[in-house]
Amino acid sequence: MLTVRKKSGAIEPFETGKIRAGIEKACEKRPVTAEQIDEVVLGVENSLRDDGLLQVTSEDIGQRVMAALRDLDEVAYVRFASVYQEFQEVGSFVAAVASLEEQAAEPKPTTPAEPQ
Repeated sequence: MLTVRKKSGAIEPFETGKIRAGIEKACEKRPVTAEQIDEVVLGVENSLRDDGLLQVTSEDIGQRVMAALRDLDEVAYVRFASVYQEFQEVGSFVAAVASLEEQAAEPKPTTPAEPQ
């Protein structure tokens, strides 16, 4: 059984419902479908299980969720990050948004055109 070590040091069973609840809250009133949320939850769960660990940290789970949300919806990403990373000051929040803006400004890799 997969367990989670919380920031407090407490250990509890891994619960997909907790991940889903956090993602749903972050995606509230965003153009994200239930199916997309299911895909993120399943992707995070599968990546944890694929690593073959018996115990993961809540930080590791949070990082994986943030990576998935960054690709899915930037507003949901910032919402989740603001709670997960416990931003204590505006500067931290601004830095997270700036990071997203930098990522958006980077040229996307292109694939060569297919021969016709």
